[in-house]
Amino acid sequence: MLNAIDDLAKAARCERRPSLRILSAMRSLLLPFVGFLLLSGCGEDPTVYGPCQPQEYGNPGCPWPEEGDGGAGGEGGGGGEGGGSEASGGDETACAGDCVPPAPLGWFGPALLWYGPPDQAPDCPAAAPNVGYEGFADLVPEPLACATCLCDPPDAATASCQLPLGWSAHAATMCSGDAPGTLATTFAAPEAWDGACTAANAIPADQDCGGQPCVQSLSIEAPTVTVAGACTPRVDEPPVPAFLDPWRTRALACLPGAYTECPGDRSTCMPSPGQPGVPPPGGFLTCIFHEGDVTCGEPYLVKHVFHGGIDDTRGCSPCGCGEPEGASCTIMASVYSDGACGEALLSAVVSSTTPFCGVTPPGVALGSKSAEVVAVDPGGCAPSGGEPIGEMVPAEPSTFCCLA
Repeated sequence: MLNAIDDLAKAARCERRPSLRILSAMRSLLLPFVGFLLLSGCGEDPTVYGPCQPQEYGNPGCPWPEEGDGGAGGEGGGGGEGGGSEASGGDETACAGDCVPPAPLGWFGPALLWYGPPDQAPDCPAAAPNVGYEGFADLVPEPLACATCLCDPPDAATASCQLPLGWSAHAATMCSGDAPGTLATTFAAPEAWDGACTAANAIPADQDCGGQPCVQSLSIEAPTVTVAGACTPRVDEPPVPAFLDPWRTRALACLPGAYTECPGDRSTCMPSPGQPGVPPPGGFLTCIFHEGDVTCGEPYLVKHVFHGGIDDTRGCSPCGCGEPEGASCTIMASVYSDGACGEALLSAVVSSTTPFCGVTPPGVALGSKSAEVVAVDPGGCAPSGGEPIGEMVPAEPSTFCCLA
């Protein structure tokens, strides 16, 4: 009988593809008699056939052993019942951690997940030393500080002051604007007047207006200011703020060096969390993970979403300036009793914001006048812009589904 078995074994080894069915038949015939059998091969070196090796489990003729079973060693030989030899199934296939369901197709893991304050992040445990993922959650960005927008005034050279042409004498001690019905006699300046001495529209002394001297007070219209230029926006840069981490939570996923199967149910052997039952930040969770924000399924039902980046569209609205406002100019206006600006009667500063009205000696002659620009203020502009716009939002989500 041993010769027949020897012939079968040689035939099985000498085929191009060894037959697992033949090897299984050999084991079933041989093992009741011996623990293993030394057979000569096709070459010079003998080949040992004996109990199923761990790498053969699951093949035809090599079923997965039950825990405590001595492998394929049978009742005798080196395996023994529940034997502890190299052929024993117990030591070869036992899981030193937890047997958990494997990750579905397209998912990563299982992994040990930690999350908590960024400054409390631990190192990966020795049983799962590889960092498989790092991400963040709970984004709380600091308010964006924008620079203050300012406006430089228009160039003074673009502002001009037009001398008033409306000069009038009044037959009362108050100008016509203050005493309606008071007779007024024009003392107007000529068109396109540049302020040089002029005797245009002179009023002689003691001119009568209805029994009253025509000249008892003098009014001068306010000059007008024109600004052709525009304000220039300017940015007052704020101090550079200190960088602050906008994330309040950090996530860390740790992976073992390799995955092994648990015997019997084909589940995955995973290292046990350092403190079983203690959730982060005190411990780890056993999870699988997938890119994007996806739905969790049995038995990994506890969902956590973390992010790998930030989409920051924040900025500041551009600075701008409104139209110039508050421009003004001032002139020195002088009146003379003669026609050549030789005998001064009065001089007054007249602003573009307020017309002039002054009392004169009754019946005095208004023979000539002159004026010159004293000052021009181009005014300023109201700034706009410099307001925060946009937003900072989390990006690159990943979903972790964990065992409860």
